[in-house]
Amino acid sequence: MTEETTYKIKDYIADLQKRGKRYFLQEEIKDKFPSFSDFAITSALKRLTENKKIVSVWRGFYVIISVEYAKNAMLPPFLYLDTLMKYLDRPYYFALLNAAEFYGAAHQRPQQYSVVTVLPPLRDTNKRNTKINYISTRKEIPQKWLRQFKTQSGYIQVSSPELTAADLITFQKEIGGLNRACNVLYELMEVVKFGKLDSAFFEYVPTSTIQRLGYLLENELEQSKQAEILYSKAKTHNCKFQKIPLKYGKSTENCETDVKWKIIVNEYIELDEM
Repeated sequence: MTEETTYKIKDYIADLQKRGKRYFLQEEIKDKFPSFSDFAITSALKRLTENKKIVSVWRGFYVIISVEYAKNAMLPPFLYLDTLMKYLDRPYYFALLNAAEFYGAAHQRPQQYSVVTVLPPLRDTNKRNTKINYISTRKEIPQKWLRQFKTQSGYIQVSSPELTAADLITFQKEIGGLNRACNVLYELMEVVKFGKLDSAFFEYVPTSTIQRLGYLLENELEQSKQAEILYSKAKTHNCKFQKIPLKYGKSTENCETDVKWKIIVNEYIELDEM
């Protein structure tokens, strides 16, 4: 491995950066330098990685560390995940606290990124203290209930406020439990419009989530009007409510049941002071 070889690959990556590109594939390097051996290319990329100029966020997929992100030596996933998921041929959307943040409903910046995609599952990643938690669903992701947001490097897909509200309940364990979900929901409801829910929404969101969400809105979050709209829409789209606990996996002995939402109230909700 010569300094000349290292320079040429480094120079090519610098040129990509000058053109505004924030990522590249290892295959691109092989195509650009066909005379270089695999060992030479791997060594050059390893050296650049050690110098915190690039980082591999997936096998064969590298991001380029620009000056503004040199301190952490890592790009925020908002800047490259759309391209990565296209590379992996996966539908996706940013969800939970990351989505809520786009609508002004996050108490603080999330410590990890939550991304919903489809099966088969993707392994979670943690690169230079930037963790991405991939949540896999068996169902087809409803594009109608996603929104696009522009970033410095293109567009990303984010769950709509309505889908974000549902996901906070469905995937509550991913964010620390039902209490935290409710605190985020409280702020998120300012932008939620359940009146436009359609069959695609109810086909994707579990009925158990609709029940828990409706109960919490009506009885814990002072959102009786929103809860009634959700209830009406659920009945219109033939959601069949069955008796379920508010908190899964917790004893329901001697707990009351909410007749309307068929929720066994086995969890106490404590909201933060607003």
